[in-house]
Amino acid sequence: MAAEAIIEFDRVALRFGKLIVHRDISFTVRRGESVTILGPSGAGKTLILKMIMALIEPSAGSVRIFGANPFDMQAHELRRLRSRIGMVFQGAALFDSLSVFDNIAYPLRERGTAEDEIASIFKERLEVVGLPGIGAKRPSELSGGQKKRVGLARALASAPEAVLFDEPTTGLDPTATRLIDELIIKLNTQYGLTAVSVTHDIQSARRISQRWLLINDGRIAADGPPAEICERSREVTEFITGNWRGEICLT
Repeated sequence: MAAEAIIEFDRVALRFGKLIVHRDISFTVRRGESVTILGPSGAGKTLILKMIMALIEPSAGSVRIFGANPFDMQAHELRRLRSRIGMVFQGAALFDSLSVFDNIAYPLRERGTAEDEIASIFKERLEVVGLPGIGAKRPSELSGGQKKRVGLARALASAPEAVLFDEPTTGLDPTATRLIDELIIKLNTQYGLTAVSVTHDIQSARRISQRWLLINDGRIAADGPPAEICERSREVTEFITGNWRGEICLT
């Protein structure tokens, strides 16, 4: 029996005035999958994450999250839905004026979580991302990789069922990149979290993904396991990845 469908896009189109970003995007992400969205710059990959979070409404088609249309929800229903999905932003999006503790506590306080419970959640989440004991530090005192991990700890604070990663390894050195990749794999395989990632890092995508969605010209050009896509669609990967010229499939 197939796992529950938690993200469903059906013939989704997105335009801003005369600019057409997506023409016909259809895919389903099931519970427990780790999916990476790939495509050229400007293909609207991050906008797909924003539609999943109901931050942007599609121009046509339908988006269903956990079986419901988020754009038909009341504000309190949407807050509850969003608490089931964490998001790690490209630049971590930490509040520079707040400590690590207060950054992670912020969304919990917004939901009215008790302070003693916040302290317990904070400690557990920092241990998950491998950064115990840094609660008093400010973002300016952290490396790029540490900021990404704090951003992940904040995304995990509400105990989500799925996590969205927007360019999780951009700007990181190889060691930090590998660490982030291992965390994504751990969350998916050990904790059962569904992961949807957007990245330009092909090697990272190969490590963390069970499935690729390749986007081009506002449509899904290929959808499947990386090895299968490479075997049957060399010309597709060459076109989408541009400068890599098929090297996506050579290693």
